[in-house]
Amino acid sequence: MSTELVFTRENLDACLSKLAKEFRKLNGKKVSAEIVLTGGAAVLANYGFRDMTYDIDAVICASSAMKDAINRVGDEMGLPNGWLNSDFTRTKSYSPKLLQYSEYYKRFGYVLEVRTISREYLVAMKLMSGRQYKNDISDVIGILWEQKERGKPLTLEMIKTAVCNLYGSWDNLPQNSKELITEVMRDEQYEALYEQYRFNETMVKESLIDFEKQYPGVANTDNVNDIIRDLQNRKEKNR
Repeated sequence: MSTELVFTRENLDACLSKLAKEFRKLNGKKVSAEIVLTGGAAVLANYGFRDMTYDIDAVICASSAMKDAINRVGDEMGLPNGWLNSDFTRTKSYSPKLLQYSEYYKRFGYVLEVRTISREYLVAMKLMSGRQYKNDISDVIGILWEQKERGKPLTLEMIKTAVCNLYGSWDNLPQNSKELITEVMRDEQYEALYEQYRFNETMVKESLIDFEKQYPGVANTDNVNDIIRDLQNRKEKNR
């Protein structure tokens, strides 16, 4: 991203409120819009273990004026391009059924309803993505941890049902994600596991950043896991 600005629980609502005002200016008071927060923004909206995200992934159901409203808010508030985007809809974690399983979050400016993905459905999305260089696995564990602390723990059956509802079958989930969630939920050492996986993700991300500096443009979604595996093997050999 072009700036160091991050989104937190404190400024997320302010950005969405400003967006609603700009959309209303462009489209009038009688035209409404709907946004479903996913990814890190959904984690911020629903949980306390994570304190920031760098952009807002969302399903955007609105007229074409929403794009102009997003750009206006970005210019006014000094936000990076694409601060709110639907790029994730081109990834494997997207499902056209997300709107069906979303939940009401807040309404802004009388014209913008914001919904979120949470609990087992957010876990299902993170497991389907399963990126080692992002917060996917630590987010899964954080959600399990916080749900347990709230006295509303998730079960493996709930997660399996969510996966089937979004992606058709438990078998469509990557094998390593199925093994990981089964092991994590068996042990239930969520606090320790969260710290462990968050540290691992940070290390992998730093290694990828170094790799991209040496070989710009080489890494992509198709080869990134192979690159990570190779970097980790090299690191083990050099110990």
